[in-house]
Amino acid sequence: MQNNFASKIQLMKFNTKVIHGGQHHDPSTGAVMPPVYQTSTFIQTSPGQPLNPDYEYSRAANPTRSALENALASIENGTRGLAFSSGLAATDCVLRSFKSGDEIIAMDDLYGGTYRMFTRIYKDSGIKFHFVDMNDMEKFKSLINENTKLVWVETPTNPLMKLADIQEIAKITKEKKILFAVDNTFATPYLQKPLDLGADIVMHSATKYLGGHSDVIAGALIVKDEALGEQLHFQQFATGATLGPMDSFLILRGIKTLHLRVERHCENGGKVVEFLSTHPKVKTVYYPGLPSHPYHEIAKKQMSGFGGMVSFTFVSGKKEDAIDFLEKVKVFTLAESLGGVESLANHPALMTHASIPEEKRKEIGITDDLVRLSVGIEDADDLIEDLKQALT
Repeated sequence: MQNNFASKIQLMKFNTKVIHGGQHHDPSTGAVMPPVYQTSTFIQTSPGQPLNPDYEYSRAANPTRSALENALASIENGTRGLAFSSGLAATDCVLRSFKSGDEIIAMDDLYGGTYRMFTRIYKDSGIKFHFVDMNDMEKFKSLINENTKLVWVETPTNPLMKLADIQEIAKITKEKKILFAVDNTFATPYLQKPLDLGADIVMHSATKYLGGHSDVIAGALIVKDEALGEQLHFQQFATGATLGPMDSFLILRGIKTLHLRVERHCENGGKVVEFLSTHPKVKTVYYPGLPSHPYHEIAKKQMSGFGGMVSFTFVSGKKEDAIDFLEKVKVFTLAESLGGVESLANHPALMTHASIPEEKRKEIGITDDLVRLSVGIEDADDLIEDLKQALT
């Protein structure tokens, strides 16, 4: 009966999947929510024979983490989900698939921590990284050679809200037999399904929208190919960057309200953008929902909504104006991170993207007057009033 229900879940819509996808009641107690299995190890009936063959040691598998991983696979339409101690740990697991001489092509606008990992942690590994505007398809294709093993994109990007056409890139990577990974943190699986569009790997900083309450650090990988999933699980098990049971429980709980929260993030995000777009002190608003956004058509094609992430610059172009604004906000909180129920404001050049060299930031458009907003789920009128007073 359980298997029959599981098969029906695959046909259910997203709002049902976030509640029931890949889930089952606890078999020993009937608990509706998976218990927090706060244990490091599991009993064996004889040496090498665990009582439950799925669970031997929690670094390899833990029932609470398994419940989360099943949910992750369900909401991204994958076959295997893996939960990590952070988004960067998930990214690192993917990179451990490659060796000296391999080449990776990455989006030129990346989260600062991803850029730092690619250029500093792996700088002496012999892996060669290329950074390119993924909308310049000719430039992108010119970088592909027999050593190219992975294409890595964020869409929308952090913090400039650039987009990449997942389907078009996937056509090329499949033809060339190159792995294609998409950081889906900003869009969430509610708004965008990279695996359905042709990607091989989806990565999330689950700290953000999946958790949704700014109370846990976590990461996730989801794949379509079972063999690739097994390979990544081995790399995770062998290096140990797994998510603990309590953190797994919190992310799983967050996923159950993902659809409701993202709907409000999108609604509020649109209202904030409308306000900022007409303010005399604001020069440029970066938001994929704007018809003036250079990649608006791609957003309409592959996203079902435009999200709650907004960036903007000042007419003056002065860093001092950005800092003054950020020191004045009251409902928005000046802090790093994003995707929580509360609205956050951030200065990328001084905070989340400070690890990217200044000349590189300027090259890709991260100016000193750029502000990034994570629009939360508060009342939109209060958010706009806060922006209004902070811009005076």
